Amino acid sequence: MDIKDAFGMWLKNADEDVDLIRELESIKDNEKEIYERFYTELKFGTAGLRGVIGAGTNRMNIYTVRKATQGLANFLKKKYENPSVAISHDSRIKADLFAREAARVLAANGVKAFVSSELQPTPVVSFAVRDLKTDAGIMVTASHNPAKYNGYKCYGNDGCQMTDVNANAVYDEIQNVDYFNGDIKLISFEEGLEKGLIEWIGDDLYERYLENVQAQAVNPGICKGAGLKVVYTPLNGAGNKLVREILRRNYVDDVVIVPEQEMPDGNFTTCPYPNPEIKEALKLGLDLCEKEKPDLLLATDPDSDRVGIAVKVKDGYRLMSGNETGIMLMNYILSCRKENGTLPKDPVAVKTIVTSKLVDKVCSKYGCELKNVLTGFKYIGEQILLLEQKNQQDRYVFGFEESYGYLAGSYVRDKDAVVASMLICEMAAYYRTKGKTLDEVMNELYKEFGFYINKTTAFEFEGSEGMKKMADIMSALRSAHPEEIAGFKVLVASDYLNSVTKYIDSGKEEVIDLPKSNVLSYSLEGDCAAIVRPSGTEPKIKVYITAVGKTEAEASRTCEEMIKSMVSILGI
Repeated sequence: MDIKDAFGMWLKNADEDVDLIRELESIKDNEKEIYERFYTELKFGTAGLRGVIGAGTNRMNIYTVRKATQGLANFLKKKYENPSVAISHDSRIKADLFAREAARVLAANGVKAFVSSELQPTPVVSFAVRDLKTDAGIMVTASHNPAKYNGYKCYGNDGCQMTDVNANAVYDEIQNVDYFNGDIKLISFEEGLEKGLIEWIGDDLYERYLENVQAQAVNPGICKGAGLKVVYTPLNGAGNKLVREILRRNYVDDVVIVPEQEMPDGNFTTCPYPNPEIKEALKLGLDLCEKEKPDLLLATDPDSDRVGIAVKVKDGYRLMSGNETGIMLMNYILSCRKENGTLPKDPVAVKTIVTSKLVDKVCSKYGCELKNVLTGFKYIGEQILLLEQKNQQDRYVFGFEESYGYLAGSYVRDKDAVVASMLICEMAAYYRTKGKTLDEVMNELYKEFGFYINKTTAFEFEGSEGMKKMADIMSALRSAHPEEIAGFKVLVASDYLNSVTKYIDSGKEEVIDLPKSNVLSYSLEGDCAAIVRPSGTEPKIKVYITAVGKTEAEASRTCEEMIKSMVSILGI
């Protein structure tokens, strides 16, 4: 079906959502706008679906959600007897509607749906899959994307985001489903409840989740009487209830909430890009810090799987990068558990390939094995699963990625801002009792191990033309790697899509023993590095820079020079 026919089909049949009807009517004479909505379908991958909310096959709406869910139901019924699915959502626009639509389709197919009665953090779905022993999970979220986006994240029965193999199998099923010819089964939500095919998730599950989070405390009770003060913002997302509750249970009593960002609001009017990685998203929190003078600022993203922090310094507040927070947490967990006698024999930590190499040095100090995996927390979850299959899950102590995602414990298989918020506050209280701020702790780690400056720069490419541009950039780099970056010779070039690492001087090549991924990595002189990858969830190319220097100033200068060099190399 060509684009014009597809548009006509939607104009005739997409009559259940007044917003979609209005949108289709408004663009019927605009070929460019029609093209953007119908030139492709949202791709169902290991991150599920993600796209702009609106009408068309390339948008998030009740019809694309229904089609994806019908494909998922078909997949589950072929694989399992009497399958079931856990479903939740965050504060995004239409997120509750999409969650209910998914439940309606599943129920109509005889697949039982356990549905949360209100918004919840993403890690709760990962926990629910394992706790309720369902065969899959659905989280309606677009994580930290702008307000115009929504998404549909799928989990396997292990609580991990769906693997490539299963995601591809679901996608094949989705491709065989038509939007409007009766392929999609549907019953009312009320009928699903009456038949027992839809069931509300009880509060007891959330209590079990919180108990598991609290069990990850390294120094239980350390916050009691420590005098720690925190400003917290859920960025109008799903973290408000559970983050505040876990802090309360761990004696973090002085918590001030950013009032404008307390309640759920998918419009994100106070921070158009609700990403704790970005300073602008934290402006209201930082403004409140100037008034309240807390020890630190906590900010969780809309689905509360990521957390960013700012810590008190002499002249204000220092924003910590995702790498810095993760390095401090790794050091805190390993050092304190060793001191407390709770560090397991042969401990294991996990990080992604784009995460700071400074972590290697911290882990080496404490005799902790460090596994490097591809970008995406599902690969960290996969390593926990492999340990669990050998009944060695207790060896896992901590995992993180530079994009503000952290997890201690094996109770979930995704990054968890609830446990991370608890541990960050515990860490701050611990060092406060030692007369240190987190700023001082991080500086001590740099002095001990070296100044590793890590910076991620993202370049946006919107629309169909943008996607082609991204593909062209990656293709050009793949055909001819740079010989140097900012004057630093490229020593090793790795292509994770073709699974090959090449040592430039010797010409030696090695096979990369990781799943194929559209990533190019360059190791440079002086332990510097640059990695290029298209985002798996956003229309962006990300460049990860590692710059090393004898001093912080030297490393910072090198970092800026490397960024400029990469911009030139990419032709942006």
